[in-house]
Amino acid sequence: MQQIAPPQPDVLSLAPETARTTLGAWLATRGEPHYRAAQLLHRLWRRPVAAWADATELPTALRLALDQAFPLTRFELAAHQVSSDGTEKFLWTLGDGEAIESVLIPEGKRRTLCISSQVGCALGCVFCATGRMGFRRNLSAGEIVNQVRELVLRDPEHAPTNVVFMGMGEPLLNWDAVDVALTILNHPEGLGIGARHITVSTVGIVPNLARLAARPEQFRLAVSLHAPTPELRRALMPIEKKYALGDVLTALRHFARRVTLEYVLIGGQNDAPELAERLADLAGPLGALVNLLPLHPGGAPDLAPSSRDRTREFERRLQARGVKAVLRRSRGLDIAAACGQLRVEVAPRPKVQSEEHARVE
Repeated sequence: MQQIAPPQPDVLSLAPETARTTLGAWLATRGEPHYRAAQLLHRLWRRPVAAWADATELPTALRLALDQAFPLTRFELAAHQVSSDGTEKFLWTLGDGEAIESVLIPEGKRRTLCISSQVGCALGCVFCATGRMGFRRNLSAGEIVNQVRELVLRDPEHAPTNVVFMGMGEPLLNWDAVDVALTILNHPEGLGIGARHITVSTVGIVPNLARLAARPEQFRLAVSLHAPTPELRRALMPIEKKYALGDVLTALRHFARRVTLEYVLIGGQNDAPELAERLADLAGPLGALVNLLPLHPGGAPDLAPSSRDRTREFERRLQARGVKAVLRRSRGLDIAAACGQLRVEVAPRPKVQSEEHARVE
């Protein structure tokens, strides 16, 4: 009876060193020369190919065998929109029919790609459209990083220079996959993006904040704060019930790198001058940068952005207290690609919850 070979792992979801070992062991069973492992690894990330058939430096028989053993997962580009300001939004269909969005923001020589880490989101922040989708599932490490890989395949000359985990989902609720994805993004044999050009944005999942802080690389951290008091934060962000503001701030004090605090200004909700003073009390001791963001349409129809005067006063109060505060310019509004606007319309089906997501809700 012919033995059936055990299924191989998704090689695009493996950290480069693990991928090298896995491919090397498989090559050895075929009697291939040792140097082939480096050739294959190079074609995963540094000079990626859409399929092994395109790696013409390899023998035809080996390429055919690789297509069977280690097929290279691709996304289907379901939609591509370009904003009047140059921002591009990509809607990707995944292998199981689910869909995610990622957003490319060009600015001079910098090309920042905002990537998703989950399909949907369980957190239900009142100002975010993704939360209205509910949680569908986590992305694998390969699916996270394929958002970058697909753009490299489209045009290697315009590969992203910066990556931010600010797309759909909460990265630190998918830590195992995000942990590997960070390695692939940064590793010299992966995509080779500098750690300081990679930002993880989170609402503050305290146990995994500690895990991120323990990594030696200088990854950037942005925390979605949006309120300087527990009571107000609970009204805007249900996650406050599980990971309290005080515990999040304590975790940030152990973070060796400068932290950015994200703050969406919502008219009549969190934009009062006295709240700017409270925010300065939190940001000052951390030495944090505060990103002030306008509320974008899509999250909640009953909420309105702060007025220009209120926004400027809020910024002025922070700066007067010695806090570096920056009012961010909206990008991609005309294609619903700005912060808090990402949402994929999907057919209803029961939500899939991990134990962690069930506890959050």
